Amino acid sequence: MKRIQPQVNGLSSEFFDGCNQGLLKLQSCLNCHAVQFYPRVLCAMCSERDMVWINASGRGNVASFTIVRRALTEGYEAPYVVALIDLEEGPRMMSNIVDCSPEIVVVGAPVKVAFTAWSDTLSLPVFVLDNEK
Repeated sequence: MKRIQPQVNGLSSEFFDGCNQGLLKLQSCLNCHAVQFYPRVLCAMCSERDMVWINASGRGNVASFTIVRRALTEGYEAPYVVALIDLEEGPRMMSNIVDCSPEIVVVGAPVKVAFTAWSDTLSLPVFVLDNEK
């Protein structure tokens, strides 16, 4: 069974194009300089439309997480970690933490972005524990 695919549209295409190039892209407001994720037409802070895309550092910290021990479908291998990541730039992003035992993940742990092939045409951001911090 296949994995659930995100919907790529005009608003989100820049984000997903960046993922396919190994870049974590976020929107930044030219008016108030707030950085946001997920992609939106308006700034979530000041409601201006002057949004630009920036390359994020890809670094952050685990804000919260859960270990999924029973996969949603056959397309997912359990156990896996679903986490809320507080990015250095400010936004909070939901993703997976990979390449480690789920039991060693803790709130506050530093992480950095990596990318995984989600399908033949799409890569998605995942995070790995950042042992350099």
